[in-house]
Amino acid sequence: MAALNPAFEDFVDDKLDHPIGQLGDVAGHLTARAAAWTGLPQGIAVAVGNVDAHVTAPAARAIAPGRMVAIMGTSTCHVMNHDELREVPGMCGVVDGGITKGSFGYEAGQSGVGDIFAWFTRELGGAEARDAADEAGVSLHEYLTALGAMKPTGSHGLLALDWQSGNRSVLVDHELSGLIIGLTLQTPPEDVYRALLESTAFGTRKIIETFNESGVPVREFIAAGGLIKNRVLMQLYSDVLHMPISIIDSEQGPALGSAIHAAVAAEAYQDVQQASDHMGQLREHVYVPDPAASAIYDRLYADYVTLHDYFGRGGNDVMHRLKALRRETLADEVARDAAPGDQSRISDDAPVATTGVMEGTLS
Repeated sequence: MAALNPAFEDFVDDKLDHPIGQLGDVAGHLTARAAAWTGLPQGIAVAVGNVDAHVTAPAARAIAPGRMVAIMGTSTCHVMNHDELREVPGMCGVVDGGITKGSFGYEAGQSGVGDIFAWFTRELGGAEARDAADEAGVSLHEYLTALGAMKPTGSHGLLALDWQSGNRSVLVDHELSGLIIGLTLQTPPEDVYRALLESTAFGTRKIIETFNESGVPVREFIAAGGLIKNRVLMQLYSDVLHMPISIIDSEQGPALGSAIHAAVAAEAYQDVQQASDHMGQLREHVYVPDPAASAIYDRLYADYVTLHDYFGRGGNDVMHRLKALRRETLADEVARDAAPGDQSRISDDAPVATTGVMEGTLS
């Protein structure tokens, strides 16, 4: 470490070689210097640090085994406790006491959810839809959601894979990419947007089924994060999952969860369970599945799984090959730009010849 940088010589001893603190315990007390920075009283308890997604579980009263919390935003993080250690394919990790003491904390996730919706509205939403949304005084997200919700489930004839940012769980493959099948010349933006919403719900169902098959049963589904504001999306998830969906009753779930752990560290409560019971906020079964919609989504999900396994489990590695080709050509471009005296490039002022057919077509 010192050879890398002299300042790193004591890095391991100073920064890493310490006892591991348990969540909800006191890490120390606020110093006079930090009190001056924050305006908080000197000497108050400072809780052991935690993860923003993990602290949301007690904020949503969801630390009992079988209660999965999905923190839904730009990506989605799925966390839950279980009383046994199991190996779940594609899980991001499992830690004894990772969410609360006495339980094994599991995590899975989708690397792109809200980011996918934002990409579509930013790049492909269409000027006409954007103008209509502006005229209605709503965001393009709200406009496309409402427009798509007016049509019968499955009527768009589309199916998408939610891999624009790769697949985090259950395939753990960042080289995968997005796919939309069923496009025609009559496909409007709201249909594609709806298919993308559905694809993320299918991805969550795949995660839940994998947990169930691995002996970590998901008995309840609780949603938190910014995307819970979209009521159409939440109903869609309920229909796809065949599960009621409860909603955290706080706009700041991670902040509430942090406060719960701080209250335990300050000895206001005996443990995180007791603090969660008193401070957690949850609205139960806000959304329940619509059997007719669920039946249609079962058919779409069956094809989603087929595509999921075909492109994600080695049936066809075209997504990997496309990523590799892209990197190869970009690297060649950089190499040509860096090469001195390279005459293979067309200069900016060189005449460009076109075929007569092309000229005639474009004229």
